[in-house]
Amino acid sequence: MEGGPAAAGRQVRLRPIRRRRATHELRPVPAVPRRVSRRRRRVSGEEADRIFDQIRQQRQRHVIGKLARSMIAVEDFHHYLFNEELNPPLRSQVHQDMTAPLSHYYIYTGHNSYLTGNQLSSDCSDVPIVKALQRGVRVIELDIWPNSAKDNIDVLHGRTLTSPVELIKCLRSIKEYAFSASEYPLVITLEDHLTPDLQAKVAQMVTETFGEMLYYPDSEDHKEFPSPDSLKKRIILSTKPPKEYLEAKDSKGKENGSQNGKDPNEEEAWGKELKDFKFESEFDDKDENDQSDDEDDVADDDLKLRQNSAPEYKRLITIRAGKPKGSLKDALSVDPDKVRRLSLSEPQLEKATESHGLDIVRFTQKNMLRIYPKGTRFNSSNYNPLIGWMHGAQMVAFNMQGYGRSLWLMHGFFRANGGCGYIKKPDFLIKTGPHGEVFNPRATLPVKRTLKVKVYMGDGWRMDFKQTHFDAYSPPDFYTRVGIAGAPDDSVMKKTKTIEDDWTPVWNEEFIFSLRVPELALLRVEVHEYDMSEKDDFGGQTCLPVSELRPGIRCVPLFDRKGNKFKSVKLLMRFEFV
Repeated sequence: MEGGPAAAGRQVRLRPIRRRRATHELRPVPAVPRRVSRRRRRVSGEEADRIFDQIRQQRQRHVIGKLARSMIAVEDFHHYLFNEELNPPLRSQVHQDMTAPLSHYYIYTGHNSYLTGNQLSSDCSDVPIVKALQRGVRVIELDIWPNSAKDNIDVLHGRTLTSPVELIKCLRSIKEYAFSASEYPLVITLEDHLTPDLQAKVAQMVTETFGEMLYYPDSEDHKEFPSPDSLKKRIILSTKPPKEYLEAKDSKGKENGSQNGKDPNEEEAWGKELKDFKFESEFDDKDENDQSDDEDDVADDDLKLRQNSAPEYKRLITIRAGKPKGSLKDALSVDPDKVRRLSLSEPQLEKATESHGLDIVRFTQKNMLRIYPKGTRFNSSNYNPLIGWMHGAQMVAFNMQGYGRSLWLMHGFFRANGGCGYIKKPDFLIKTGPHGEVFNPRATLPVKRTLKVKVYMGDGWRMDFKQTHFDAYSPPDFYTRVGIAGAPDDSVMKKTKTIEDDWTPVWNEEFIFSLRVPELALLRVEVHEYDMSEKDDFGGQTCLPVSELRPGIRCVPLFDRKGNKFKSVKLLMRFEFV
């Protein structure tokens, strides 16, 4: 119901519901504002009746009579306000144009999707792949290597202590769960370390397992990628030009240790505060030309291997990866006659944005750019994805088995467009100006939109947590952090006052955010419990795409550290654009 909880065109003000605190029942619902902005859409009588019927059905009330159909009790209205299904903060349907080329979309992308934990010693399994697919991830990455007998293919993180899982097991699980959360295309990126005979075996496995679900182009080169709409319920492959695994680069060429003396394990159990996104490089000049961990880098001695690779394997590749010989500027060149995918590591991207930011934006208008975590993230932590998104990178690859605030942003970003895993990039990242100019992420931009966020109250912790979880002898002391993750000048965090000794805190505080790039802004919400002597306790979090917020008073469900939704914990918030 847009514009706050008004029913059938009339304003409603709730009287406080006085209840004994010992029963742990609901506190008073905050009074609904008397004035409703003229810019908000008022609901029709039919819409109100439909919502009332839904409320009654969920509350299992049996009201008879014409008069009763236009009325609901205060308890019913409270149920509506705190019901995520009836009063969600976001639209739940796919609503964007899905007929543009794949390069015009951000795609929900996983990194080393088969790992159950850290990058060095965890098990390889199809279980995290299934979990990622059920969450809506649309790009699954598999590292494929010969097994110990050199007669079959395993999936594992090479040159580590990770235990392998058979490729065929991963492929069968992918087939079963590929479209469990979204009908739009699933991309499998292959990090290939196989000999030509095993590449041919992969081609056979893939075609036999996926059958008609597998899509591949008629020719090797095409001028633009197909659209998500044209590839519904299809699986496509993406990989770099094949190379023999024995010729794979020495792992010593990978990033070694932390840079500038920083701890490689940058995120704690629930994530340190996000690193500021200020277009400043933390890397030394000696790294400028270091492409040692570029997954698409093709050495001279690999050219012969490319020619000898299995033809049946090569023809199945829809999104071809590869970096031309030469400088980074050469790698970012745009070929009018064909499209390709380029991969850059997290530090390579940061360095590239300093001198080639406009080239990156121009490249991503037509081609695909994949960003992956730096090699020192041994604990499967992640990085700030906004720098990639601001430059149009479609595949910002994350360790979905990881944790922390960066992953919360990823989860929140892809709640947009009905959670289908594909989000249309803003027009300014797709189109060029009349003189060929492209969007400059470094430019100082004017405020485009202002968002008002009011945090009314929260509830549900007493159902989802033990009575002694936060404090052994008293109710918890909750406060809420509210802010924006987005363009550098948009990013900010603010904080409510702390409500002491209350399981259902009422804050009634409003925050105003001026947004320069609202299309990429995420609303960050975190609830913590103040602890005087120790670190504050975690009480829930969520991230919501600002461009998809439904104006009005909304129920906002919260999630745990791993991104799993709490059963009962919710906030009541109001969103208003001015």
